[in-house]
Amino acid sequence: MITYYKTQENAEIRRIDSYQQGSWVHVVAPTPDEVDQLSKKFEIPKDHILDPLDREERSRVELKHVEENFKHSLVIIDCPIEAKDEMGFLEFKTIPIGIITTKEVVVTVVLEQIPILGDIMDRRMEQYDTANHIAFVLQILYAVAYYFLKYLNNLIEHMHTLEKNIRESMKNEELYAFMAIQRSLVFFATALQSNKAILEKMVVAAHYTDKDEDKELLQDVIIENKQAIAMTDTYTQIVGGMSDTFSSVIANNLNRVMKFLTSFTIILSLPTIVASIYGMNVKLPFSDNEYAFGLIMMGTIIVTIITTIVFWRKKYF
Repeated sequence: MITYYKTQENAEIRRIDSYQQGSWVHVVAPTPDEVDQLSKKFEIPKDHILDPLDREERSRVELKHVEENFKHSLVIIDCPIEAKDEMGFLEFKTIPIGIITTKEVVVTVVLEQIPILGDIMDRRMEQYDTANHIAFVLQILYAVAYYFLKYLNNLIEHMHTLEKNIRESMKNEELYAFMAIQRSLVFFATALQSNKAILEKMVVAAHYTDKDEDKELLQDVIIENKQAIAMTDTYTQIVGGMSDTFSSVIANNLNRVMKFLTSFTIILSLPTIVASIYGMNVKLPFSDNEYAFGLIMMGTIIVTIITTIVFWRKKYF
């Protein structure tokens, strides 16, 4: 699917019906015909359009055509998305986004619609000028770094919720959810390090730093990315240490329940033992006493109460 957007005079990004000079071309999971159309219209190699559609594509920047005779530049960077794992637990993954800059337009290529670009379309983060290509590309990169931090905060909140639930849990669901958090942090760490290398390469490229304002914006992107890396490293270490602790907590909760059930079973077995003994067809104490039933019941209750008090003081339940 190909859609066109352009910043209007009132600084609002609006969808337009067809290509215009200075517009933003947003491409989501294009068909082969759409790939051919884009390649011919903007003189972009098909590989530059197809590469971001591979989930395993590495981050990179292509400046060959900039250095020779400017036709286009390509930046592929990993961006975070919210997902569910195979068991339905919250997880964050990353997918590549391709940003192609030509003299006429900026083209973004993604495999699926992502909220980052949706926020840009709705202008929720800041003002964007699609005609100022370099600044617009850097603003997209800044939005990607911002979303890493946003999703990291979401992971932290989710982790705190799981921590509260695990204190009383005896099931494995919370551990599976915790494993999803660990996987998310691994995805983030890998993607952020890859993005860091791309940003460092862009710093030394005059194409992205000719203007002072563009250079400052790129530095802001690098700072946000470094902050996300630091947060990811910190919480990866915290989560790594908490994983074994949570397993021990769940095992301990189960032991407490088993201890309670065992103690309760012992207490309930006392009246059963007495009833079984006095149910035998043999000569037994008090068998001829008219108050035998009451005496036996009273003795049974006293023994049961004493046993319960002993177990309670020893904290068996």
